[in-house]
Amino acid sequence: MNPVIIIGAGIAGLACARRLCDAGWPVIVLDKGRGIGGRMATRRTDGPTFDHGAQYVSAKGAGFTKVLADLTTAGHAARWQDGIVGVPGMSALAKGLGAGVPVQQNMQVSALIRQDDGWRVQVGDTSLRADRVIVTVPAPQVAELLGADHPLVTQLTGVTYAPNLTLMAGITGATPFTTAHDPEADLAWIAQDSSKPGRPQETTAWVAQASAAFSARHLDQDKDTIAGLMLALLLDRLGATSDQVGYVAGHRWRYAFVTQALGQPFLRDAAATLYLGGDWCLGARVEDAWTSGTAIADDLLAISDVG
Repeated sequence: MNPVIIIGAGIAGLACARRLCDAGWPVIVLDKGRGIGGRMATRRTDGPTFDHGAQYVSAKGAGFTKVLADLTTAGHAARWQDGIVGVPGMSALAKGLGAGVPVQQNMQVSALIRQDDGWRVQVGDTSLRADRVIVTVPAPQVAELLGADHPLVTQLTGVTYAPNLTLMAGITGATPFTTAHDPEADLAWIAQDSSKPGRPQETTAWVAQASAAFSARHLDQDKDTIAGLMLALLLDRLGATSDQVGYVAGHRWRYAFVTQALGQPFLRDAAATLYLGGDWCLGARVEDAWTSGTAIADDLLAISDVG
């Protein structure tokens, strides 16, 4: 039996892999990045660390509530004022969820080719064989793998995203608040990241995330320019000065928030050899990504039981 290949080690891909691995299925997860978790990301520096993607998670359903409880019991998560956070960073949630899952990083998949005996997954000059392929990348990137005229790709045209620009700044001095949220402000979310559990550090770490309008206006500027614009706004908000800044960096999330979801947990071909899933299926929450990935695995397991 060739393995199931899952493309993307975000929460949807890891949730799917977790369920299949627990059921004894051979699985390989491929991800183009150096870390896992997608937007459950933590930037480590010589000084402070920053959660520069999702700031916290929460659960509505019983399934994801149990996942977060198990991760908390295992020491990968803890409660913060706004929800559950990873310890010592948000990426710990993904690492805990994916513990024991075979993930290959720095693996940029360039094409998926259907063949009589399954799928050929092209990674550079290497071809991998798979009986089934599960794609959990952002919806706009699926066409790059399958072609714009693929029947499943044509069903994604209504899915839309908003981008997000993020500032990471290490600033000494007063901390006038822990979090601030104003969707209408250029800096829509500001968090004192170092206030989260398990993050002792000398310099206060701040993460600021821009509004959808600000992000769209400045999306294509270079990261240094983005950081400069956002730092000026943050310093003004904190009542701080530039000489208090010890670290600054910007980050661009092109597909940050799902604004129009597909409306179902996944798509698949008639033979159940190709699945598409991710948060874009159901909404912008981390739980939506987990629900999509878990639903794909459950569908595969159900088909296998019937067979």
